[in-house]
Amino acid sequence: MRTQVGIVGAGPAGLLLSHLLYRAGIASVVVEARSRHYVEERIRAGVLEQGTVDLLNEADVGERMRREGLVHHGIELRFGGRNHRIDFAGLTGYGVTVYGQHEVVRDLIARRLADGGDIRFEASEVAVHELESARPKIRFRHEGEAQELECDFIAGCDGFHGVCRPSIPADRLKTFDRIYPFAWLGILAQAAPSQDELIYANHADGFALYSMRSPEITRLYLQCRPDEDLAEWSDDRIWAALHKRLGDRTDGWRLNEGPILQKSVTPMRSFVTEPMRFGRMFLAGDAAHIVPPTGAKGMNLAVSDVRVLAAAFDGFYRHGDEAGLDGYSDTCLARIWRMQRFSWWMTSMLHRFEDKGDFDQRVQLAELDYVTSSRAAAESLAENYVGLMRR
Repeated sequence: MRTQVGIVGAGPAGLLLSHLLYRAGIASVVVEARSRHYVEERIRAGVLEQGTVDLLNEADVGERMRREGLVHHGIELRFGGRNHRIDFAGLTGYGVTVYGQHEVVRDLIARRLADGGDIRFEASEVAVHELESARPKIRFRHEGEAQELECDFIAGCDGFHGVCRPSIPADRLKTFDRIYPFAWLGILAQAAPSQDELIYANHADGFALYSMRSPEITRLYLQCRPDEDLAEWSDDRIWAALHKRLGDRTDGWRLNEGPILQKSVTPMRSFVTEPMRFGRMFLAGDAAHIVPPTGAKGMNLAVSDVRVLAAAFDGFYRHGDEAGLDGYSDTCLARIWRMQRFSWWMTSMLHRFEDKGDFDQRVQLAELDYVTSSRAAAESLAENYVGLMRR
């Protein structure tokens, strides 16, 4: 087989890249190891920056997002038994949209297939070859047959555990990694949201996050150990911990409970690889970087990568200009490191670190007090959260 851009991975990065290339008249084939059902049901983050919302709308794949997404104009920070609202709209003029990553994936798959896009689900033995040649190749098995896809370029959008990044010689990459000493125990509950904005809670027992996915589904998280045994967390224990950390307020607010549909433990890490290019293969999304979910940046960074990469391919095929491809890594990394800083800062400010003493916890509370009492500090948080700090 032959195509212009071979894409490994049918997550939001790979699918959106394929769609943007199609709109620019550039051919692509997407190779995905998992089934369509798996990738459409895989629950991930769901807070979209304004720039992500704008791009999905500009690319004409935002119709269902506009209809079903929940627009939020701020968040609440809860600490010391008190709530403090950060007014995104008042501070920046923008907000964020809560719309699950799996919903974005469903929309993109439906659109690619409707447009005649080529997505090879359930491909096995996927491998990339001849990356420094003029015709790199993706080899895989599909429907029992060995396949070889010859490309002008390869986009590695196959996530942190994918095959693309490990195919680059170790001496050609530099990686930066930080493992946090805690994780998130997350649940999906069939319970109407108690309010229409997220709550980030700093509590003596650990961090908690109140979020939602729809008018009927609530998404909630608790800080826990990385090796937490879910069998030890009954539904009653989870709800008791959430009530304690989020706090039922004197103004009548109370966390709504409901049947727990899903439980999971999410490790916390920061990871960046440099550069994001090797030969004629370009990395995008989680294949190149991971951020802790506290700052709600994972999918938004993937979309930002794809925006830059699609424009670079368009410049190459339309004008023969390789400047965008040559500058891809540096352009993306500038924003990635800013968002790593923001995600690290939010994580450090809101979580309990067992190796930190009373002094550090007092400093943490002082930081929260500063953010919620200074307009300049609140504006900094707001502009990073809604995604204004981008090139």
